[in-house]
Amino acid sequence: MSQNRSSAVMQQRREAHDSLDDFPTPPWATRALCEWLAQHGALPAHLTCREPAANRGHMVAPLKEVFASVEASDVHDYGAGFPLADYLMGAVGQVDWTITNPPFRLAQPFIQQALRSSRCGVAMILRTAFLEGVGRHRDLFSVTPPTDILQFSERVVMHRGRLSAKGSSATAYCWVVWRKTVVQGRTAFRWIAPCRARLERAGDYPPEANPAPPPPEGALLFPSERKS
Repeated sequence: MSQNRSSAVMQQRREAHDSLDDFPTPPWATRALCEWLAQHGALPAHLTCREPAANRGHMVAPLKEVFASVEASDVHDYGAGFPLADYLMGAVGQVDWTITNPPFRLAQPFIQQALRSSRCGVAMILRTAFLEGVGRHRDLFSVTPPTDILQFSERVVMHRGRLSAKGSSATAYCWVVWRKTVVQGRTAFRWIAPCRARLERAGDYPPEANPAPPPPEGALLFPSERKS
């Protein structure tokens, strides 16, 4: 049998275990979340937000459009000027919301840290495949179920090491949300209607001729995972 080399199959997202999972989030996908939260009364004025995997700042910018302040950091210096911090090392201060695109293999501890340190809610953009898994069901979803799963009805295209308006993907994404102001214990599955064309803004994407460089090979492990 010949190998299936269709473009959809060949563009599936696959990451090594020790990768930083460097896939910047298109700003329109973050605006879609913020729009949904605002429509559901979850974004009153003067709220604070933390983005602990800020990468090159493509999620930080749309968050600043709706939050009074955004605290951004990352474990690796991508050249955006954010403080360096390992989010999983020790306690962090309280904010109203934590919103991020976590490394896939560390998404569960990111969520658990965010739930401990967020007063109003947590939202993580994740591959829809994250909803599968016996271990995650046992240790996360059955213990602290999200209030909302927001499945994108159109593909959110994320490229390794760069943000681009072009391309396609075989990977599906959703926002997984914990709203602390609503009754916990029941999860609502919802769809985000097509909105990319409406939510994209001029200047969202850097010039294709000057893509941001990927992190060097020596920076692949989070400090919290390194062994002495």
